[in-house]
Amino acid sequence: MSNKDSISLNKYISQTGLCSRREADRMIQSGRVFINSNVASKGNRVNPGDKVTVDGQLIKSKPKSIYIALHKPPGITCTTDRKDKDNIIDYINHPKRIFPIGRLDKASTGLILLTNDGDIVNKILRVENTHEKEYIVTVNKVIASDFIKKMSQGVPILGTQTKKCHVVKLGHKKFKIILTQGLNQRIRRMCQYLGYRVVTLKRIRIINIDIDHLPLGRWRYLTPQELSELTNNIQSSTKS
Repeated sequence: MSNKDSISLNKYISQTGLCSRREADRMIQSGRVFINSNVASKGNRVNPGDKVTVDGQLIKSKPKSIYIALHKPPGITCTTDRKDKDNIIDYINHPKRIFPIGRLDKASTGLILLTNDGDIVNKILRVENTHEKEYIVTVNKVIASDFIKKMSQGVPILGTQTKKCHVVKLGHKKFKIILTQGLNQRIRRMCQYLGYRVVTLKRIRIINIDIDHLPLGRWRYLTPQELSELTNNIQSSTKS
């Protein structure tokens, strides 16, 4: 059988809606995945007719894609681990298996997207795809005149210099920031470097999706128009 008829194992798993490709790789490496009753290895490919199981359960065809926008309240953890009593999956309580695209830390609020589409996760999250995410931030003291300039130009955190970004002062202690670079707790670390502490952090937009008119703690499905625009925005993005 020709290689063109096969598909990489991690992509096959993600296309079923079970999880993202990254999580699929972790499952494979931990020995939880089998192809035709043989333990799978990272890099394996799936051919038509092959039977793939995860934790002994046969993987079925991909269900209808689900795309959800949640206005995350504080105290909710962006994890699929049900052992965490504050996990986002139990909070939403959707009848289908879904997982978050990226994360917001537990104390932060705002927009988080959830889906069962593994491919869109990779397109949105990969660093080189530079998709915009917009935040409103309040800090613990009055913003000095050079704060906005330094935040915009980038500061050294986590062993690297953050990329230039768009920052606008909104009030004495409030500013808006648009990022295209994903680093763990980047905004909090940037503020800390400059001598400030983040009091509240709210994400209001991811690419073309925003949380206008979506109350705190509520979720909704993306509209066909939003999904079409989102797809157009990421269609040239790297998937793997």
